[in-house]
Amino acid sequence: MPTPSTTGHAPTVRFAPKPAILRIKKTNRDGSDSVSVKALLETHCPSLFKAFQPTWWLFNGHLQTAYCVANTFAKQNSISYRRIHLKLADGGTIGLDFAPADQSRVRDNAPIVVIQHGLAGGSHEHYVREVVDRVCAPPEDNGLGYRAVVINFRGCSDVPLTSQMFYSAGSTDDTRQALIYLNYKYPDAPLIGLGFSLGANLLTRYLGEEGERSKMVAGCVLGCPWDLTRNGESLVSSYIGRHVYSRAMAGGLMRLVRKHFVVLTKDPDHAVAIAARKAALLQNPRLDEFDDTFTVIAGGSSPNFPFPNVMTFYDWVSSHNMLNHIRVPFLSINAEDDPVIKHVPLEDSDNELLTMVSTRHGGHLGWFQSGSQTLDRWTTKPVLEWIELMAQGISHEAKPHSTISIDENGFLREEGIPALGCKVVTEMVLPPQSHPPDTWRLKIFPVFQSFASRHIWA
Repeated sequence: MPTPSTTGHAPTVRFAPKPAILRIKKTNRDGSDSVSVKALLETHCPSLFKAFQPTWWLFNGHLQTAYCVANTFAKQNSISYRRIHLKLADGGTIGLDFAPADQSRVRDNAPIVVIQHGLAGGSHEHYVREVVDRVCAPPEDNGLGYRAVVINFRGCSDVPLTSQMFYSAGSTDDTRQALIYLNYKYPDAPLIGLGFSLGANLLTRYLGEEGERSKMVAGCVLGCPWDLTRNGESLVSSYIGRHVYSRAMAGGLMRLVRKHFVVLTKDPDHAVAIAARKAALLQNPRLDEFDDTFTVIAGGSSPNFPFPNVMTFYDWVSSHNMLNHIRVPFLSINAEDDPVIKHVPLEDSDNELLTMVSTRHGGHLGWFQSGSQTLDRWTTKPVLEWIELMAQGISHEAKPHSTISIDENGFLREEGIPALGCKVVTEMVLPPQSHPPDTWRLKIFPVFQSFASRHIWA
């Protein structure tokens, strides 16, 4: 039986050979107003360099990941959101969940943390709530006093599916349309991106695709899958990857397809309807099998979709090839023992704005350590320090406001991207988000326990 580590390990923090020099809002004692990314993080994000020691009974990546999946943390970080449904120009719908629910508590120009969740997730996920709780708490309660907005993807987290287009790790146009609304509603608020897993891939792609045009002034990603081709191949090369993780992830997507089956098949001759019917017949598929059947057809719009096969799709949707195009400060955190993501591009880019961090332990979106009262995530504190630094410590280049107008049908349209647009169709206050265990959570953990008893603790 393996012996759990009793001491933590400092993360590997990689900067470019010549880190970017950023302008700061307060002049230093030596009279300078510019500091390197490396010096800023060492000064303002000390938690990023501190050792992470996993709690003793979650001593490897499998256990960290399983605990993240199986536990809803219903008694921790309960959040009430104000939700708006944005109807998009193509007929689809996304859900924007704002915190705090009482938006009058936050000034209009307060920084906004724009969050994108993981595969088949939503604003209810604990890894989201844990950060939102501290971002939105007032300073007198040791929070930042900012606004947070979670972009819930099409069909996820009780967002209705209103068109025959689903979402994927490359659905950056949906991110753009959410940002059109936020830019219109809060034109003077800096936007800081935060992405988890699939949402991390989306955020990285958005920042790379936009480059200098990015509406976000900074981005942070956790558990990004990066090269989906290589990581997909690694995932199915092991027994647990092939039979537990890959099938569990596909299972979450299968449930969404079945939940929205009527909408997906409303035009029975449509390519998406045909793909949905084929997907519904799959028996406990792996993620790549599901994607090859459904996502390559329904995961986005033309000209990119449909793809001929899953490998072509994975090559296109991967985000590691976007790193050199990012033009805002960018922080990435991955765990070396993540059972889902084995290949991380720590050395693939010399972009001076990047900070690439790797911890020895943490699993996939785990990073659980023993706190003073509760089990918390090591990543939460450095991420909050990073957000505060980007929001209040850095003087970002002023960008001209986008020209956004309202068309005759009530859609917000931005000059230069006429195919995109959005409008608010419903608004509501959601009850506190701390969901009870879903059926899939109850199913995956016994499967994992059975495997663990034979392979991990043996």
